[in-house]
Amino acid sequence: MALISGRRISVSRCATIQAARTSVQPSAVTLRFTNTLTRRVEEFRPIEAGKASIYCCGVTVYDLCHLGHARSYIAWDVLRRYLIWRGYAVTFVQNYTDIDDKILARAAEEGSSMQAVSERNIAAFVADMARLNILPPDRMPRATRSLDAIRALISALEARGAAYSADGDVYFAVMKHPGYGKLSGRDLAEQQDNAAGRVATEEEARKQHPFDFALWKGSKPGEPSWESPWGAGRPGWHIECSAMVREELGDTIDIHLGGADLIFPHHENEIAQSEAASGRELARFWLHNGMVNVGGQKMSKSLGNFTTIRALLDSGVSPMTLRLFTLQAHYRKPLDFTAEALEAAATGWKGLNAALSLVTGAGAEAEAITPAVIAADGSTLGTGPAAARERFIAAMDDDLNTAAALAVLFELARPLRSLANRIERGDVAAAAEARQPSLTAQGSLLAELAAVLGLRPEPATDPGTGPDNGGLSDNAIEAQIAARREAKANRDFAAADRIRDALSAAGIELIDKPGGLTEWLRR
Repeated sequence: MALISGRRISVSRCATIQAARTSVQPSAVTLRFTNTLTRRVEEFRPIEAGKASIYCCGVTVYDLCHLGHARSYIAWDVLRRYLIWRGYAVTFVQNYTDIDDKILARAAEEGSSMQAVSERNIAAFVADMARLNILPPDRMPRATRSLDAIRALISALEARGAAYSADGDVYFAVMKHPGYGKLSGRDLAEQQDNAAGRVATEEEARKQHPFDFALWKGSKPGEPSWESPWGAGRPGWHIECSAMVREELGDTIDIHLGGADLIFPHHENEIAQSEAASGRELARFWLHNGMVNVGGQKMSKSLGNFTTIRALLDSGVSPMTLRLFTLQAHYRKPLDFTAEALEAAATGWKGLNAALSLVTGAGAEAEAITPAVIAADGSTLGTGPAAARERFIAAMDDDLNTAAALAVLFELARPLRSLANRIERGDVAAAAEARQPSLTAQGSLLAELAAVLGLRPEPATDPGTGPDNGGLSDNAIEAQIAARREAKANRDFAAADRIRDALSAAGIELIDKPGGLTEWLRR
């Protein structure tokens, strides 16, 4: 708990951000985003002044969340925190896809039910997000609880001639929507030419156009199903999100979020069916985060470099190290997960954590070091902290440049980290220095800005017990070795050498044995 502006608040909740935010009003914001829809950086102007409606595509709950999910949801959590801090009333909706082929396949593998698989993974998702200090959405609708809205939307599309039924299935007619392809930049005629000569499947033979997509799927024996005007069945993936956006936030929202892999077909299809039904724009801004690579390669179970959030955190990587690691890259850029990069993030977080722990009262000595109250206009901060606040705002206004924002935090933390180290060694004079008004103001600002990025102090770990102390977890090492083995099998020896060098820099020595076996030891 921290004392900010004279009252105790938790740095992990929305209340923290709102209590510590500046007095800058939304009308003064020069916030700019890269809008996937227009392919331009645009100033953010919400539908209603002072408010922001946001929909984030959630997880398909058939398995545990992986690093790609961590990257995406941390980025959007920071977006939400920043808007709140700048004075916006934010409504943040994120869905669960709990009707899907992958869930059915997992249930069949386990001999369980779709509901059992979904409930288990929803509980795991909530726990994983909490560990990463990701604020819970305001509302989290589920496909299974939005079936009335889904059926109503499909009926509206039928009434407008944009959907048709065929043997118990219902399809969206892409040719009925003139704007189809505007998000992804795909041309229907060109795609159709590329597909010419291909033998159509039974499903494709029922379609009016090869790229028509399912809104409702007729039930198959043994599958869960729901009643509808078109017969028993279940909704398609794309219509689920469109219906939930409409039900929770209305026809048009300010921001729609998701990973770059969702641009086509998911988000393209969302736009087509939503706008065909309402005649209105679905979202004014479309933001997409970049994908996660591991050691320069796409994260994939087949390559052996697939890592879940839970496995990584349970192996000893601290949640805030992972959060810091993801924020060091711009949200739109690919994020390369390597042993060297994770080690660097762990080292950086160790110093930042020491400074935050000092100013938020994490230790016995620090309880007496109460951050000063910061005036709304920054007048009590002095030139240094006031300028730092402005640099932070400028960085975040520039399409959420979290790397530049983190640089401001490290600058603020530098003298505080030094004091924390001296206090830990029993230096009484250091504790007195920490009470100086200039440093307490600087500490207050550090705690405030760290909360905007969702960074909170963590208990220090024992030396040598995990990645935050220069080590790397066994699971992470094995994942890197598997990726190196795959690179060598593909004769990509440069990539294999890079992985070896990165592990060596992290203190891991590889010993190649006959038969392709690789052993390792810590130096």
